[in-house]
Amino acid sequence: MQLWQKITVFSSLILLPLSASAVPVTDEVDIGGAVRVNYGWKDYDDNSKLEFELFRADVNYKSKDGLFASAQYRWYENMDVVHHAYMGYQFDEAQSVQVGVTQVPFGLLPYAAHSFWFGATYYLGFEDDYDAGIHYKNEQDGWRYDLAYFVNDEIGDGSNYDRYSFDVATTATSPYEEAGQINARVEREFTSGEVTHKLGGSLQYSQLDFMADAATVVGEDTNGLAAAAHWQLDWKQWQLQLQYIHYDYDIDNSERVALSAFQYPFEIAAEADVATVNIAKAFDVDWGPITNVNFYNDYSQVMASGQGLDDSIQNVTGVAITAGKFYSYVDWIAGKNMWFVDGPGVGINNGDTAWHSRLNINIGFYF
Repeated sequence: MQLWQKITVFSSLILLPLSASAVPVTDEVDIGGAVRVNYGWKDYDDNSKLEFELFRADVNYKSKDGLFASAQYRWYENMDVVHHAYMGYQFDEAQSVQVGVTQVPFGLLPYAAHSFWFGATYYLGFEDDYDAGIHYKNEQDGWRYDLAYFVNDEIGDGSNYDRYSFDVATTATSPYEEAGQINARVEREFTSGEVTHKLGGSLQYSQLDFMADAATVVGEDTNGLAAAAHWQLDWKQWQLQLQYIHYDYDIDNSERVALSAFQYPFEIAAEADVATVNIAKAFDVDWGPITNVNFYNDYSQVMASGQGLDDSIQNVTGVAITAGKFYSYVDWIAGKNMWFVDGPGVGINNGDTAWHSRLNINIGFYF
């Protein structure tokens, strides 16, 4: 069964509760979505334009008996993709389980950034990543525990680059595919005066299959390991996020591995350390329809050392604006040797590691 057929069947199952004869009045079904447009100005080309960026559809279901489901599908200008699609059961107030394409519990959650562009961790597959598997969560007494197993990425095909999440890609020179992953995460939330802390750690072990039929190089099945320490501090309307990640893909005869998303494969350092330092301050305002503005600076650096490797840096300074059902970002993105800001990849050196920047304005209507 093709992916689109699976999504159609799953969405149909979720939509069944819409039948008045099938759904108790205590069940909840929410259907929504978003439409976004985007303007980008780049200092490295003259292709600035205002364009359609996304239309998305959301379905969320919750029953009085503890069953729940959620799905989101996205249509971009040049591709359409599943964002997430899972069903689950809430055992009690603390424990739940999700099965399907669900968020990987790793690092700062739900995001290690405030901007539309996220941080370097997103482009490395360690932020807002969704894979296919089962995820158990337990939240009680200020503790949160996550344990998950993912059979494969959300598509199950490393050679398909039409995807939202950044996953290991199958290319001729880096012919690997995600083939099993275990995630464990623990976080402690506590309050000291007016300050709330979320302090935690994450581990990820992944298996990679070597796709010999797509290879122009010699290799074999291998694995990857990642660990993170993370801390979020909230005080009044300030927020500080700190995170440190070390990851290592054990790739034979190479210091690089390929990832892909948004139709393109690219290379990253097979081993690196990643530091994230984000700060944000929100203000409630009364500026006509605008009710809240959130100013932020998100900084992330990928530290790789080795032949053909170099550090990558991304810094995003911006503001998120809330006005009714509109939510918009105005971001100035500066990147050194950073993919999406005219870099060849993340943590690699192909001869040009200069700084580049772009202005990005994204206006979204969420319904």
